[in-house]
Amino acid sequence: MTDLRAAFLSATDHVAAIVAREDVRAAWHEQSALAEWEVGGLVAHLANQPVTTVALLRADPIGDPITLEEHYARSAWVHASLDDEVKVSIRESGDARAAEGPDAVLAAVMEARRVLPDLLAAQSDGRAVLIPWSGWSLGLDDFLTGRLMEVVVHGEDLAASVGFTSPTLPRDVLDPVLALLTRLAVTRHGQGAVVSALTRAERAPRTISAF
Repeated sequence: MTDLRAAFLSATDHVAAIVAREDVRAAWHEQSALAEWEVGGLVAHLANQPVTTVALLRADPIGDPITLEEHYARSAWVHASLDDEVKVSIRESGDARAAEGPDAVLAAVMEARRVLPDLLAAQSDGRAVLIPWSGWSLGLDDFLTGRLMEVVVHGEDLAASVGFTSPTLPRDVLDPVLALLTRLAVTRHGQGAVVSALTRAERAPRTISAF
């Protein structure tokens, strides 16, 4: 079984390496590969994953956790359009952090990386982690898996935006993300569509995107 706490430390190192890239810093105010996102805002959103994790793990456990599948089914951003309030709010939050500049964004990641080993080690298995902007809780492993997904996906978004090849992630980071995305794709498109896309080019659907 994947040690998600160790995996999250590796993922945080991945975030720091991307934020520290000179080509990423040089492209800070350029349009990213995602509509309505500048590179800096997208970097800040990526960088906020370990920073937010520190803040939420320092908070008291509250509530009965729901599953990751239910979390994404309930989350408004999953089904929102580009101009819906929830998507606009996410972009504005990233832009506000990006306005502090790449040095400040990187410093926040490095501070999170400094405290995360002891903080993660102190967490009890299965503790509830409240997601305050959603109003419900996830179990610790599910919470970390969701943060890993954000790191992996937005790392690739930035690689596409700036024009570099994203560093190869260790299997303990990538495997739980691929498992999550596959489950969400099956929920959205059905078992047959996902299996066919992975094995039968002649009948593969146009997309099996998880979101």
